[in-house]
Amino acid sequence: MSKERARRRALLEAERAERMRRAERKRQRRAAVRRLVPKVKVGRTGKLFARRSRAQRSVIATLVVVALALVWLLIDSVAARIGISALIIVATPALTVLVLDRRI
Repeated sequence: MSKERARRRALLEAERAERMRRAERKRQRRAAVRRLVPKVKVGRTGKLFARRSRAQRSVIATLVVVALALVWLLIDSVAARIGISALIIVATPALTVLVLDRRI
């Protein structure tokens, strides 16, 4: 009876050792992959206009306000005023990215 228990215990310990070896290999593979993958944070920073400095944001806002003021002062048709104002507001983010995010 004790020989049978000893044999079962040895078998269980061998299985446990094999599982531990597999887990260790898996952990080492994951660590190797983690070392190869660059640690670049992708996604949002959580701030609105996070890429722009305070000066850039103020210049953008000033230019938009000046453009809207010129539209409302120089154009007579109310429909044209509303249309051009909407176009300015919609196009501002795209133009900002095109103008300020260039990598030369």
